[in-house]
Amino acid sequence: MRVVFLGAPGVGKGTQADRVAAQFKVLKISTGDLLREAVRNQTPLGREAKSYMDQGKLVPDSVVIGLVRDKLRDPSCARGFILDGFPRTVPQAEELGAVLSAAKTPLDRVVNFKVSREDIVTRLSGRRSCPKCQATFHVEFAPSKKGAACDRCGETLVQRSDDKREAIETRLKVYEEQTAPLIQYYGTRRLLSELDAAGSVDAVFESLFGVLAPYSAV
Repeated sequence: MRVVFLGAPGVGKGTQADRVAAQFKVLKISTGDLLREAVRNQTPLGREAKSYMDQGKLVPDSVVIGLVRDKLRDPSCARGFILDGFPRTVPQAEELGAVLSAAKTPLDRVVNFKVSREDIVTRLSGRRSCPKCQATFHVEFAPSKKGAACDRCGETLVQRSDDKREAIETRLKVYEEQTAPLIQYYGTRRLLSELDAAGSVDAVFESLFGVLAPYSAV
């Protein structure tokens, strides 16, 4: 199983990627995780990425693609993988396609998670996190039993700056400008499946299971 999950921030693709990885015994690949791991291990690509991050600059596609390419060669990907939130742009998709073509391991499916803009804002703006133990909650859907305090460690919960309404609108605008064109890109290649992600986590997973089961060896 070799799949890509697309969707705006807050659609729940990361949560579903974790469940699919466990269900089908494939590897979830997040470029954020790859960057942090490479920086922590001080690999050549990690050091290059850190030089950009330290300057507050975006890590260039060449570095990100290099990290993804190295990961895809790892034995842990032998059963397949889920790319969570990558590629983000058409040029990245073209580079990914070249890497997979060279390895003779083309994508099986690209799933686009669809949620209304209004629901995305509600989901993200209601998130609260614990600065101490990193637990996450939602004021409406999954509140802490201790109200404004973390029910795991008691620390006061905070709202991340990028979960405030103004920041959310900016993130969605960036997504629509840079990432949304991927829907057409993969659609013309007959790889795209559209998925309504507005329901419960279990309901969305059930629909997703139906899309991905044909590509699984489990």
